[in-house]
Amino acid sequence: MKRFALDELVRWKGEHNRKPLIIRGARQVGKTELVRIFARQEFESLIEINFDEHPTKASIFMEEDITSILTFLEIDANTTIRPGKTLLFLDEIQGAPQVLAKLRYFYERVPALHIICAGSLLDVALTEPAFSMPVGRIEFMYLGPMTFGEFLLARGQERLFDFLEGYTIENPIPETIHKKLLALLREYFLIGGLPGVIRAYIESDNSLDSVSREQQSILQTYYADFSKYKRRVQVAFLQSLFKKIPTHIGSTVKYASLYPDTRADMIREHLDLQEKARIIYRIFHSDGNGIPLGAEINARYFKLQFLDIGLVSALLGLRITDLMMDSDFTLIHSGSLAEQFVGQHLLYAAKSWEEPELYYWNRPSKGSTAEVDFLVSLDGTVIPVEVKAGKTGRLKSLQMFIQEKGSPIAVRFNSDIPSIYKTKTSIALKEPKSFTLLSLPLYLVEQTARLVRTYL
Repeated sequence: MKRFALDELVRWKGEHNRKPLIIRGARQVGKTELVRIFARQEFESLIEINFDEHPTKASIFMEEDITSILTFLEIDANTTIRPGKTLLFLDEIQGAPQVLAKLRYFYERVPALHIICAGSLLDVALTEPAFSMPVGRIEFMYLGPMTFGEFLLARGQERLFDFLEGYTIENPIPETIHKKLLALLREYFLIGGLPGVIRAYIESDNSLDSVSREQQSILQTYYADFSKYKRRVQVAFLQSLFKKIPTHIGSTVKYASLYPDTRADMIREHLDLQEKARIIYRIFHSDGNGIPLGAEINARYFKLQFLDIGLVSALLGLRITDLMMDSDFTLIHSGSLAEQFVGQHLLYAAKSWEEPELYYWNRPSKGSTAEVDFLVSLDGTVIPVEVKAGKTGRLKSLQMFIQEKGSPIAVRFNSDIPSIYKTKTSIALKEPKSFTLLSLPLYLVEQTARLVRTYL
């Protein structure tokens, strides 16, 4: 299955001042398979070590001399390492902390050797004192679930994918194409972007039972990981918290709203661990006055974002019939699922070497609470983003943000056909401010930056 991150790996391979690469991402997002595909496509040989499966192989890296390490790697793999022709892949590297420290010496003494590391619980492990990251001697790539565009390609919908990639607002989308994309979008809502689930769906001739089995298997893997997070962690509480998050997507969260009778610092600690495992994200409030958006966060206010919309649907017990537009689902979970969908795409919309981050805006006050679902920055401009599940929805909060911050353009995602128009804020006792409202169907989320730039 096509992964856009493969193009980034090819770019990394050809860089003159290339450093060892660490791919960071949650378990089951496809890190290992991505590297194997990359190796088959770009290298003559691959040496792969999984430190979860073969922890004793970490002893090879105890040697002080890099030449000796390479010799023992060749003996162990029964092959010859040829810099430029061989890829060294160190998987689940959190199982071998001493290997991380050695990466700087590979970079300094064997710069022609391509090295990729990956680890599902790497960020959790980095909180332990045994780990030492060689600052300035490595680089990172962040990998999330497969996007809707990658899902279309996996489903054999190359023409639809190309249509979205080249779409411009001036060209109307025929109703039949719009409905087809919405139907595929509902599939993605249920299946999600984890490669194993998508593969199970396709290889079983679109069996939703196969999807459910694979999703439950992945969830059980996450539950099993909880015991690996750190000593003295409360595994049962981690699992309870994990299952509770899908019901809070799209809402501003306070620790007390999650567990009224539990200490806030305990909830915070367990959320921290799940965020380090990259299975959840906290979307913090930003004042939104300018960039970087992270400079003005208020950590007391945040929303929760799950790793993958398919797992959200699984934890909520949704079926394909629940996702039909004429079902009661629209009244219950459609808004939170639409926000999850947009959020997980915006999180990984930045450059692959940038830490995924996302913000929202909230102005709580008696009688006039306002909240904008997401804030993103593009070419130095703060862009407010609203998400609606259906075709309609008021934009009062969006207007209040623009009235206060003066953003020249706003984006609204919904299930309607695309549109764009110039308008003005309409806030009582305030001078109206002009802005451009770009309204996009949810399935165009990956084209946001390209389309917004047209009107900046």
